[in-house]
Amino acid sequence: MNTFFLSDIFIYPVKSLAGIRVSEWEIVETGLKYDRQWMLIDEDGQFLSQRRLPKMAVIQTRLTDSELILSAPNFADFHLPLESKGGAIIQSTVWKDCCDAQHVSTEADAWFSSILEMPCRLVYLPIETKRGVDLKFANETDRVAFSDGFPFLIVSENSLNALNAQLEKSVEMARFRPNLVISGCEAYAEDFWREIQISDIHFRLPKPCSRCSVPGINPQTAEVTKEPLTTLSRVRKWENKIYFGQNALHNSVGSLKTGQGVEVKISGEKQPPIFES
Repeated sequence: MNTFFLSDIFIYPVKSLAGIRVSEWEIVETGLKYDRQWMLIDEDGQFLSQRRLPKMAVIQTRLTDSELILSAPNFADFHLPLESKGGAIIQSTVWKDCCDAQHVSTEADAWFSSILEMPCRLVYLPIETKRGVDLKFANETDRVAFSDGFPFLIVSENSLNALNAQLEKSVEMARFRPNLVISGCEAYAEDFWREIQISDIHFRLPKPCSRCSVPGINPQTAEVTKEPLTTLSRVRKWENKIYFGQNALHNSVGSLKTGQGVEVKISGEKQPPIFES
């Protein structure tokens, strides 16, 4: 009998801005409620992220019962209603995936454009827009908001501990932007998991998460650093990509709470096939 448990839950209301740690949260069709429900786009409708604009890392987000509150150094807080209404539909692109998104407001655009020092627009994923997941890894009924590709990213706490043991200076979990953190298992145990259950919610883990430059951005300062990517490229590289964490899909809605047990239902071959020395 394992003693794995859910130790942290993180949501990221606006794609690539700072996340929020919560102890209990609702799971909806697209994943954690409000996770990546909003997104910044450029004048061509392409999504913006820390890869292009590291300063996005220091824009903070908070949620109340009725509002999303945005904060940035030297700027007054900006308040948005949780339910966006009446904005124009804008074709918006996440990587090569184009979908209908709803424009939030010119006031929100101006606030972000001033902070990021470039023209940008804030959009919202309306309930009418059904953004699917790559059918190589998902079912036709799976849905996602503005995440890169999957509703959830799962990382084990000891995977970060193992990485930090190889670094001169430790990094925090926030650099990897997980949704669910699992404790009580061995480092990189999640590489073997194919299906897990937390409370009444069943998860499928179809593929490992390949990492871009974002883990090299300090989430407190937006400073771009060489680590942990230099070490990851040595110890977690396969077929010219760096991997850390597992993408996941859920089979039902409900809620999750930290401290809940995690049951591994199905294991398989290690993905990616990297065996740490």
